[in-house]
Amino acid sequence: MTENHNHFQNKKSCLTLNCGKQFPISAAVKMLAISFFTLLFSTVSFAQDDANNKKNDSVNTSLIQTFNKKLSLIEGQRITDSIKRVALEQQLLSLKTTDNLKKDELQKQLQALNEKESLRLAEKKAQIHAMRLTAKGYPVTGFFKDTLFNVYSKLGSFSAKDRADAISTRIKKLSDYYSFKADSLKITESETTVDLVYGESIIISVSENDALWNNSTKEALAEKYKILIANAVTNYRNETSLSTLAKEIGLALLVLVIMGALIAYVRKLFLWTANKIKDQEGKRIHGIKIRNFTLFDASQQVNALLNVNTILKWVFILLLVYIALPILFGIFPWTKDFAGTLFGYILNPLKKIIIGFWNYLPNLITILVIIFVFRYVLKGIRFLKDEIEKGNLELSGFYPDWANPTYQIIRVIVFAFMVVVIFPYLPGSDSPVFQGVSVFLGFLFTFGSAGSLSNIIAGLILTYMRLFKIGDRVKIGDVVGDVIEKSLLVTRIRTIKNEIISIPNSTVMGSHTINYRSDAPEKGLIIHSTITIGYDVPWKDMHQALIDAASKTDLVLQEPKPFVLQTSLDDFFVSYEINAYIKEPNKQAVIYSMLHQNIQDICNERGIEIMSPHYRAARDGNNSTIPANYLGKEYKAPSFNVNFKSVPQDKQ
Repeated sequence: MTENHNHFQNKKSCLTLNCGKQFPISAAVKMLAISFFTLLFSTVSFAQDDANNKKNDSVNTSLIQTFNKKLSLIEGQRITDSIKRVALEQQLLSLKTTDNLKKDELQKQLQALNEKESLRLAEKKAQIHAMRLTAKGYPVTGFFKDTLFNVYSKLGSFSAKDRADAISTRIKKLSDYYSFKADSLKITESETTVDLVYGESIIISVSENDALWNNSTKEALAEKYKILIANAVTNYRNETSLSTLAKEIGLALLVLVIMGALIAYVRKLFLWTANKIKDQEGKRIHGIKIRNFTLFDASQQVNALLNVNTILKWVFILLLVYIALPILFGIFPWTKDFAGTLFGYILNPLKKIIIGFWNYLPNLITILVIIFVFRYVLKGIRFLKDEIEKGNLELSGFYPDWANPTYQIIRVIVFAFMVVVIFPYLPGSDSPVFQGVSVFLGFLFTFGSAGSLSNIIAGLILTYMRLFKIGDRVKIGDVVGDVIEKSLLVTRIRTIKNEIISIPNSTVMGSHTINYRSDAPEKGLIIHSTITIGYDVPWKDMHQALIDAASKTDLVLQEPKPFVLQTSLDDFFVSYEINAYIKEPNKQAVIYSMLHQNIQDICNERGIEIMSPHYRAARDGNNSTIPANYLGKEYKAPSFNVNFKSVPQDKQ
């Protein structure tokens, strides 16, 4: 009841202050100074305090409410026993001195109640001791948001939080009284509590539960609170006196002046360094070259250094400001907490980084060991690959040109296996976000590279099918040329016109491929060309002419000998096909050209006319199609022969 009555009294006094009545003049000056610094940082600090208070309230409320329910049962039993004790004491007083038996009985009942009270206190202590390990009290704050002490138990209709807030408000009101002295606080005893009083106002009522929570008695705990509150009020009055505020403002101005001077000096320093950098262009600064490649010329290097100089200047200025602000905040008692908060913005992340790195160090060492082992495994596989490519190591059924693609496949598999082994040791690998990103990237890779995967698979199949190798003359679809590159995605061919054509491996797999070189070194490649000659030329003469022309052609093999095939007997001509062996398929165009030249020469020398398929020879009065330098000087075009046949007169 005392706590409730005091609460209403304080509410009344607060309303009086808000209305402007009986408000001390010094309080206005103090509040003006306090509001300037409080409003400056109210948004950040209130947001942080609200978040912390909500978190603490949710935990403490559930714990302390459970405890208070248990104490309510015990307290109810105590009230019942106390009423019974009063009744027994009144009965003892009303008994006559001769009624000893009745007195003994009543005294035994009182002794039983006292023993029950002792057990009740022991049970309370045990309950509080169990709660003390987990529960946190609600803080009673001073003038600068510093915690004076904590409240754990309720009193009457006041919860622990309500009591802490009300006591904090009453303590802050004490600073408004000019006549306040530490001796003005008095300790008085009531029926169930020990009260700390200033004038007619009760500042705090210390109950039995409060004493048990603090492992003390009610009187000792009230004395402790008296000292704490008196010191807090005295310190606040000293800190907020006009002389102290004047000193603090002067010190703050001094800090601002020093900070401004340092910033100006830093600006001049970096302006001097910028001029020095500009002066060194072409002297000490000549640019950066990597072999024959100019990474930066002199002017670009100067610009880069000037940019670095500017960045360093602003880093130093921001660092000075960041150091000066906590010093500035630390001057005034209302903003001291902001100094620690600002330093915490840097120190706490750094601390977390250092601790995180230290805790992650064993996993990092494990990853390095895994990488070291796999690195040497790959080196061993590469050594085997090199030996197979050089022919020093032969494996049955394994060709040397398979060595490099097989190595690349094994390398990818080893890398994939290494990533699988390392993955559990990566920071955040068990995080749902990390796993979700991994799945998303895999999804993108799978669907974004569907066409590429088909080319990769086709490239692997082509490698092990050994259809062609680098340098082979091939024909893929309508493209003829030499293979200059084989990759997992495309095959590149250089045509005889020096055109580079890239063909996707999936297209190569879907087209027919002719390799002119695969058997040429051992068995030779047969080149062939068809010529049509009229029936007036004996076929034996034509066969010999074509064989002689092929034999005279450079790069055509004499053994096996060239041969001729008659491929068709048409209406006006015979088709002769000359076949000859060569071992250099990459020079087919040149060989064909020389062969055709020799065929023309031999046929002209031997008087064989090469005519178009539908050319009809009419020699009467027409020149020969053989060039003039192959004909004799006496050659003349035949004249037209006209035969006249006389018709008898009797048949006319």
